[in-house]
Amino acid sequence: MDNIPIYIITGFLESGKTTMIREMLTDEYFTGGERTLLLQCEEGEEEFDAELLKKANAVKVDVDSIEDIEGGLMRRLAREYKPERVIIEYNSTWTLLRLFNAPKPEEWELAQLVCMVDSTTFEMYLNNMRQFMTDGLQLADAVIFNRCTETTEKSRYRRMVKAMNGNCDIIFDNVDGTSDDGVADEDLPYDVKADVVRIGEEDFGIWYLDALEHPDRYDGKKLRVTAKAYRVKDLPPNCFVLGREAMTCCANDIGGIGFICTVKGNLPEPDQWLDFTVKAQKGYSMLHDRNAIILVLDKVSAGKAPKENLVYFNR
Repeated sequence: MDNIPIYIITGFLESGKTTMIREMLTDEYFTGGERTLLLQCEEGEEEFDAELLKKANAVKVDVDSIEDIEGGLMRRLAREYKPERVIIEYNSTWTLLRLFNAPKPEEWELAQLVCMVDSTTFEMYLNNMRQFMTDGLQLADAVIFNRCTETTEKSRYRRMVKAMNGNCDIIFDNVDGTSDDGVADEDLPYDVKADVVRIGEEDFGIWYLDALEHPDRYDGKKLRVTAKAYRVKDLPPNCFVLGREAMTCCANDIGGIGFICTVKGNLPEPDQWLDFTVKAQKGYSMLHDRNAIILVLDKVSAGKAPKENLVYFNR
Protein backbone atom coordinates (compact mmCIF):
# COMPACT_ATOMS: atom_id res chain seq x y z
CA MET A 1 0.00 0.00 0.00
CA ASP A 2 1.26 3.49 -0.87
CA ASN A 3 2.26 5.73 2.01
CA ILE A 4 -0.26 8.41 2.95
CA PRO A 5 1.44 11.72 3.79
CA ILE A 6 0.63 13.55 7.02
CA TYR A 7 1.09 17.31 7.20
CA ILE A 8 1.09 18.71 10.73
CA ILE A 9 0.45 22.43 11.15
CA THR A 10 1.05 23.52 14.73
CA GLY A 11 1.42 26.79 16.59
CA PHE A 12 -0.39 28.84 19.18
CA LEU A 13 -3.99 30.01 18.80
CA GLU A 14 -4.37 32.72 16.14
CA SER A 15 -0.88 32.07 14.78
CA GLY A 16 -2.24 31.55 11.26
CA LYS A 17 -2.68 27.76 11.13
CA THR A 18 -6.15 27.83 9.57
CA THR A 19 -5.11 30.39 6.96
CA MET A 20 -2.11 28.23 6.08
CA ILE A 21 -4.26 25.12 5.66
CA ARG A 22 -6.83 27.01 3.58
CA GLU A 23 -4.03 27.99 1.20
CA MET A 24 -2.93 24.36 1.02
CA LEU A 25 -6.45 23.19 0.18
CA THR A 26 -6.91 25.80 -2.54
CA ASP A 27 -3.61 24.84 -4.20
CA GLU A 28 -4.60 22.39 -6.93
CA TYR A 29 -0.99 21.34 -7.40
CA PHE A 30 -0.92 20.29 -3.74
CA THR A 31 -4.30 18.57 -3.52
CA GLY A 32 -4.27 17.03 -6.99
CA GLY A 33 -7.91 16.07 -6.54
CA GLU A 34 -7.00 13.45 -3.95
CA ARG A 35 -9.13 12.89 -0.88
CA THR A 36 -7.90 14.86 2.12
CA LEU A 37 -8.75 14.21 5.76
CA LEU A 38 -8.43 17.34 7.89
CA LEU A 39 -8.25 16.94 11.66
CA GLN A 40 -8.94 20.26 13.38
CA CYS A 41 -7.78 20.10 16.99
CA GLU A 42 -8.74 23.62 18.02
CA GLU A 43 -11.23 26.19 16.83
CA GLY A 44 -9.71 29.51 15.85
CA GLU A 45 -11.07 32.76 14.48
CA GLU A 46 -10.91 31.48 10.89
CA GLU A 47 -13.14 28.65 9.70
CA PHE A 48 -13.33 26.25 6.77
CA ASP A 49 -16.50 26.71 4.72
CA ALA A 50 -18.29 23.75 3.21
CA GLU A 51 -17.76 24.92 -0.37
CA LEU A 52 -14.00 25.07 0.09
CA LEU A 53 -13.89 21.57 1.57
CA LYS A 54 -16.07 20.18 -1.20
CA LYS A 55 -13.98 21.73 -3.96
CA ALA A 56 -10.78 20.42 -2.35
CA ASN A 57 -12.27 16.92 -1.92
CA ALA A 58 -11.65 17.25 1.80
CA VAL A 59 -13.52 16.18 4.90
CA LYS A 60 -13.02 17.93 8.23
CA VAL A 61 -13.24 16.18 11.58
CA ASP A 62 -13.19 18.18 14.81
CA VAL A 63 -11.05 16.66 17.57
CA ASP A 64 -11.99 17.67 21.10
CA SER A 65 -9.10 16.17 23.06
CA ILE A 66 -5.74 14.48 22.69
CA GLU A 67 -7.24 11.51 24.52
CA ASP A 68 -9.46 10.89 21.47
CA ILE A 69 -6.36 10.64 19.28
CA GLU A 70 -4.57 8.45 21.79
CA GLY A 71 -7.65 6.20 21.87
CA GLY A 72 -7.30 5.16 18.23
CA LEU A 73 -9.17 7.95 16.42
CA MET A 74 -6.75 8.05 13.48
CA ARG A 75 -7.22 4.35 12.75
CA ARG A 76 -11.00 4.64 12.90
CA LEU A 77 -11.01 7.64 10.56
CA ALA A 78 -8.71 5.86 8.13
CA ARG A 79 -11.23 3.02 7.82
CA GLU A 80 -14.18 5.38 7.51
CA TYR A 81 -12.84 7.94 5.03
CA LYS A 82 -9.91 6.15 3.32
CA PRO A 83 -7.96 9.41 2.85
CA GLU A 84 -5.10 9.85 0.41
CA ARG A 85 -3.66 12.73 2.42
CA VAL A 86 -3.97 13.87 6.04
CA ILE A 87 -3.65 17.40 7.41
CA ILE A 88 -3.64 17.93 11.18
CA GLU A 89 -4.25 21.40 12.59
CA TYR A 90 -2.69 20.59 15.93
CA ASN A 91 -3.23 22.13 19.33
CA SER A 92 0.29 23.01 20.51
CA THR A 93 -0.64 22.70 24.19
CA TRP A 94 -1.19 18.95 23.71
CA THR A 95 2.54 18.49 22.87
CA LEU A 96 3.71 16.67 19.76
CA LEU A 97 5.12 13.67 21.62
CA ARG A 98 1.60 12.56 22.53
CA LEU A 99 0.57 12.80 18.88
CA PHE A 100 3.64 10.90 17.68
CA ASN A 101 3.02 8.12 20.21
CA ALA A 102 -0.68 7.77 19.37
CA PRO A 103 -1.79 4.74 17.32
CA LYS A 104 -2.17 5.39 13.60
CA PRO A 105 -2.39 3.32 10.41
CA GLU A 106 0.95 1.87 9.32
CA GLU A 107 0.74 3.53 5.93
CA TRP A 108 0.36 7.02 7.41
CA GLU A 109 3.75 8.74 7.26
CA LEU A 110 4.82 12.20 8.38
CA ALA A 111 5.63 14.33 5.34
CA GLN A 112 6.10 17.77 6.88
CA LEU A 113 5.74 19.57 10.19
CA VAL A 114 5.15 23.31 10.00
CA CYS A 115 5.14 25.60 13.03
CA MET A 116 3.25 28.87 12.64
CA VAL A 117 4.28 31.87 14.76
CA ASP A 118 2.60 35.22 15.28
CA SER A 119 5.59 37.57 15.29
CA THR A 120 3.70 40.11 17.44
CA THR A 121 3.30 37.66 20.34
CA PHE A 122 6.36 35.43 19.82
CA GLU A 123 8.45 36.67 22.73
CA MET A 124 5.51 36.95 25.12
CA TYR A 125 4.59 33.30 24.59
CA LEU A 126 8.23 32.22 24.63
CA ASN A 127 8.78 33.90 27.98
CA ASN A 128 5.53 32.76 29.61
CA MET A 129 4.79 29.40 27.98
CA ARG A 130 8.22 28.27 26.85
CA GLN A 131 7.62 24.52 27.04
CA PHE A 132 4.62 24.66 24.70
CA MET A 133 6.15 27.30 22.44
CA THR A 134 9.42 25.48 21.87
CA ASP A 135 7.77 22.09 21.32
CA GLY A 136 6.90 22.83 17.70
CA LEU A 137 9.91 25.04 17.03
CA GLN A 138 12.38 22.30 17.96
CA LEU A 139 10.81 19.67 15.68
CA ALA A 140 9.50 21.68 12.72
CA ASP A 141 10.71 21.28 9.16
CA ALA A 142 9.60 24.85 8.53
CA VAL A 143 8.85 27.79 10.84
CA ILE A 144 6.70 30.59 9.45
CA PHE A 145 6.54 33.97 11.19
CA ASN A 146 3.53 36.00 10.07
CA ARG A 147 2.30 39.54 10.63
CA CYS A 148 5.86 40.86 10.21
CA THR A 149 6.52 44.58 9.83
CA GLU A 150 9.57 46.79 9.45
CA THR A 151 10.04 46.68 13.22
CA THR A 152 10.06 42.87 13.47
CA GLU A 153 13.46 41.78 14.75
CA LYS A 154 13.95 39.10 12.12
CA SER A 155 17.66 38.57 12.69
CA ARG A 156 17.20 37.98 16.40
CA TYR A 157 14.13 35.78 15.99
CA ARG A 158 15.94 33.75 13.37
CA ARG A 159 18.89 33.19 15.69
CA MET A 160 16.61 32.16 18.54
CA VAL A 161 14.87 29.54 16.39
CA LYS A 162 18.06 28.30 14.74
CA ALA A 163 19.59 27.75 18.17
CA MET A 164 16.74 25.32 18.91
CA ASN A 165 16.47 23.77 15.46
CA GLY A 166 19.38 24.27 13.10
CA ASN A 167 17.84 22.28 10.25
CA CYS A 168 14.49 24.04 9.81
CA ASP A 169 13.61 26.54 7.11
CA ILE A 170 12.44 29.93 8.41
CA ILE A 171 10.12 32.24 6.48
CA PHE A 172 8.90 35.70 7.46
CA ASP A 173 5.52 36.69 5.98
CA ASN A 174 5.14 40.46 5.91
CA VAL A 175 1.92 42.42 6.28
CA ASP A 176 2.45 43.92 2.80
CA GLY A 177 2.09 40.47 1.23
CA THR A 178 5.79 39.82 0.65
CA SER A 179 7.92 37.22 2.36
CA ASP A 180 11.61 36.63 2.97
CA ASP A 181 13.94 34.35 4.90
CA GLY A 182 15.33 37.10 7.12
CA VAL A 183 18.88 36.53 5.89
CA ALA A 184 19.04 39.86 4.07
CA ASP A 185 18.08 41.51 7.34
CA GLU A 186 21.15 40.21 9.12
CA ASP A 187 23.12 42.98 10.76
CA LEU A 188 26.35 41.35 11.87
CA PRO A 189 28.01 43.09 14.81
CA TYR A 190 31.52 42.55 13.43
CA ASP A 191 33.29 43.54 10.23
CA VAL A 192 33.58 40.49 7.98
CA LYS A 193 35.72 42.51 5.55
CA ALA A 194 38.45 43.19 8.11
CA ASP A 195 41.88 41.61 7.65
CA VAL A 196 41.29 39.77 10.91
CA VAL A 197 37.63 39.43 11.86
CA ARG A 198 37.33 39.92 15.62
CA ILE A 199 34.46 37.92 17.11
CA GLY A 200 33.57 39.60 20.40
CA GLU A 201 32.59 37.50 23.40
CA GLU A 202 28.95 38.57 23.10
CA ASP A 203 28.94 37.77 19.36
CA PHE A 204 30.02 34.12 19.50
CA GLY A 205 26.47 32.78 19.08
CA ILE A 206 25.72 35.11 16.16
CA TRP A 207 28.95 34.05 14.46
CA TYR A 208 28.31 30.36 15.06
CA LEU A 209 24.83 30.37 13.52
CA ASP A 210 25.79 32.64 10.64
CA ALA A 211 28.82 30.51 9.77
CA LEU A 212 26.65 27.38 9.75
CA GLU A 213 24.16 28.97 7.38
CA HIS A 214 26.61 30.97 5.28
CA PRO A 215 30.01 29.23 5.26
CA ASP A 216 30.88 31.03 2.01
CA ARG A 217 30.95 34.30 3.93
CA TYR A 218 33.89 33.10 6.02
CA ASP A 219 35.78 30.96 3.51
CA GLY A 220 39.42 32.09 3.51
CA LYS A 221 38.87 34.62 6.32
CA LYS A 222 41.21 35.01 9.28
CA LEU A 223 39.35 35.17 12.58
CA ARG A 224 40.21 35.98 16.16
CA VAL A 225 37.97 34.55 18.86
CA THR A 226 38.08 33.73 22.56
CA ALA A 227 36.85 30.23 23.35
CA LYS A 228 37.89 26.86 24.75
CA ALA A 229 39.46 23.78 23.19
CA TYR A 230 37.31 20.65 23.54
CA ARG A 231 38.49 17.11 22.90
CA VAL A 232 35.70 15.26 21.11
CA LYS A 233 35.55 11.53 20.53
CA ASP A 234 36.13 10.25 16.98
CA LEU A 235 37.80 13.43 15.73
CA PRO A 236 41.19 12.98 14.01
CA PRO A 237 44.13 13.26 16.46
CA ASN A 238 45.16 16.67 15.10
CA CYS A 239 41.71 18.19 15.67
CA PHE A 240 39.77 19.74 18.51
CA VAL A 241 36.55 21.72 18.77
CA LEU A 242 36.92 25.44 19.24
CA GLY A 243 33.77 26.32 21.11
CA ARG A 244 31.73 27.47 24.05
CA GLU A 245 28.74 26.30 26.06
CA ALA A 246 25.39 27.75 25.08
CA MET A 247 21.81 27.91 26.30
CA THR A 248 19.97 26.72 23.21
CA CYS A 249 16.43 26.61 24.59
CA CYS A 250 16.07 26.90 28.36
CA ALA A 251 18.09 26.62 31.56
CA ASN A 252 17.95 22.82 31.36
CA ASP A 253 19.13 22.72 27.75
CA ILE A 254 22.80 23.67 27.77
CA GLY A 255 25.30 22.21 25.33
CA GLY A 256 28.50 22.91 23.48
CA ILE A 257 28.67 24.75 20.17
CA GLY A 258 31.70 25.32 17.99
CA PHE A 259 33.69 24.24 14.96
CA ILE A 260 36.38 21.68 14.23
CA CYS A 261 39.84 23.19 14.32
CA THR A 262 42.96 21.50 12.94
CA VAL A 263 46.40 22.11 14.37
CA LYS A 264 50.01 21.25 13.57
CA GLY A 265 51.78 20.10 16.67
CA ASN A 266 50.30 19.82 20.13
CA LEU A 267 46.64 20.40 20.84
CA PRO A 268 45.77 23.40 23.03
CA GLU A 269 45.11 22.71 26.69
CA PRO A 270 41.44 21.89 27.33
CA ASP A 271 39.05 23.71 29.67
CA GLN A 272 40.91 27.01 29.52
CA TRP A 273 39.89 30.32 28.05
CA LEU A 274 42.19 30.89 25.10
CA ASP A 275 42.57 33.57 22.46
CA PHE A 276 42.62 31.87 19.04
CA THR A 277 43.64 33.23 15.68
CA VAL A 278 42.42 30.87 12.97
CA LYS A 279 41.76 30.69 9.26
CA ALA A 280 38.33 29.48 8.14
CA GLN A 281 37.78 27.15 5.22
CA LYS A 282 34.45 26.03 3.84
CA GLY A 283 34.09 22.26 3.92
CA TYR A 284 32.24 19.23 5.23
CA SER A 285 32.10 19.12 9.01
CA MET A 286 31.78 15.67 10.56
CA LEU A 287 30.79 17.42 13.76
CA HIS A 288 27.65 18.87 12.13
CA ASP A 289 27.24 16.33 9.30
CA ARG A 290 26.88 19.14 6.79
CA ASN A 291 28.87 21.82 5.02
CA ALA A 292 30.13 24.39 7.48
CA ILE A 293 33.53 25.89 8.19
CA ILE A 294 36.69 24.11 9.29
CA LEU A 295 39.20 26.20 11.22
CA VAL A 296 42.96 26.01 10.89
CA LEU A 297 44.89 27.18 13.94
CA ASP A 298 47.37 29.98 13.30
CA LYS A 299 48.27 30.94 16.87
CA VAL A 300 46.89 30.68 20.36
CA SER A 301 47.54 32.48 23.64
CA ALA A 302 45.97 32.81 27.07
CA GLY A 303 42.57 34.43 26.94
CA LYS A 304 40.38 36.39 29.30
CA ALA A 305 37.22 34.74 30.60
CA PRO A 306 34.08 36.39 29.20
CA LYS A 307 31.67 38.21 31.48
CA GLU A 308 29.14 35.43 30.91
CA ASN A 309 30.21 31.82 30.59
CA LEU A 310 27.17 30.85 28.51
CA VAL A 311 26.29 31.96 25.00
CA TYR A 312 22.72 33.23 24.57
CA PHE A 313 20.76 33.52 21.32
CA ASN A 314 18.00 35.95 22.32
CA ARG A 315 20.04 39.08 21.75
